[in-house]
Amino acid sequence: MTRSSTGLRLSCEYFPPKTADGRLKLLAAHEELRVLAPAFSSVTYGAGGSTRETTRDVVLELARGGSAVAPHLSFGGDDESLILELLAVYRDHGIRRLVALRGDLPSGVGGMSQMIHASELVRFVREHTGAHFTIEVAVYPEMHPQARDFATDIRFLKKKFDAGADHGITQFFYNADAYFHFVQACRAEGIAQPIYPGIMPILNYQNLARFARNCGAEIPRWLHYRLEALQDDEAGTREFATGFVAGLCRRLLDGGAPGLHFYTMNQAAPTLAICREAGLL
Repeated sequence: MTRSSTGLRLSCEYFPPKTADGRLKLLAAHEELRVLAPAFSSVTYGAGGSTRETTRDVVLELARGGSAVAPHLSFGGDDESLILELLAVYRDHGIRRLVALRGDLPSGVGGMSQMIHASELVRFVREHTGAHFTIEVAVYPEMHPQARDFATDIRFLKKKFDAGADHGITQFFYNADAYFHFVQACRAEGIAQPIYPGIMPILNYQNLARFARNCGAEIPRWLHYRLEALQDDEAGTREFATGFVAGLCRRLLDGGAPGLHFYTMNQAAPTLAICREAGLL
């Protein structure tokens, strides 16, 4: 099975590097991942615009190389004039897709922005650029960590789509049933847009566990114990994790997911290994 033969949308995500060496590693990973024929590659945006220039520079470099790129855009501590400047740069360089997020304020910074919710950012982009950009938004199959309850979270998500978002990309998760239940709840709320699962390769369990705690993603108890038992066995962890995440991908696609969005961590090998085992290469 290949992406072209199934019509599945695959996409990859990178974070902006902090060093020249990191930039070279990102570019090398991006080149290797071209074999997946990704529909686009997204580049994240640090809290409060802390990576604004680096994100922009990486996006424009990938675009100059002929890749479809989707910069993350969040207001955080930015004011509307900065967002308008970025939108103008991206539009002038032929960028046609954005990932619009509420984002986080940098530590110690108060509310500098006029906007509070991601739905307001989506509406702002639509008001100033019309239909130029395809807009992706973040969704949380296991509920946003700051949400009051699951139903309220779904209603907030609907506001993003009502404001003009085109697709949703999920936070990473390791329970396929959570995704299917979430999509069912979205449909019941009147959200018809595609919801793409976010797939996180398992590279280092301790780092993953810390990241999961911070963003509200659940690691099933059985998976926690299995990975904890393997934490001193790098090869065993890699083999098990690749098989497990590949199986998750297969189940999601067999269950009707329209594609997959890979959180690559600026590395090609883990994502490619998962795709091979999942039958996507």
